[in-house]
Amino acid sequence: MPALTSRKESRQRLMKLFQKSLDRIIPEEESAPLRGQTLRDFENQAEELRRTILPALLEERAGLESTAVVEDAGVCPFCASERVLLETQVEQREVTSPHGPVVLTHQRARCRSCGRSFSPAGADVGAAGGGQAHAACRRAGGAGDGGAEV
Repeated sequence: MPALTSRKESRQRLMKLFQKSLDRIIPEEESAPLRGQTLRDFENQAEELRRTILPALLEERAGLESTAVVEDAGVCPFCASERVLLETQVEQREVTSPHGPVVLTHQRARCRSCGRSFSPAGADVGAAGGGQAHAACRRAGGAGDGGAEV
């Protein structure tokens, strides 16, 4: 299963972003004035750098994952049918992380038997993973049900 990008491309993008942010905070040219005069100004500049770099780092790291793109949709998590079609169109989906908005590639599959769509197994980055029916569809709910699946 391929990654979306190479390590070299990811590192180059991140280095460019960091260099651009660093140049705004501490210009390389000695004659260029430094912005701000108080610790609060410096903290604001550091926060601006964090909001620029960390989401980009998360996007690049997710794109390097071998499960970033799947080639086989697997079986339907709703009806267990193998008659599954992996949709060719991928979408860019924005998620919110503690570090800011992160844009991730999202794949979808559709079951030809039951007609429902889902994320193919392994196509999502994170603990929830892909290839599973939506939690509300899988669980009968109530306090104290012990998380038993239906």
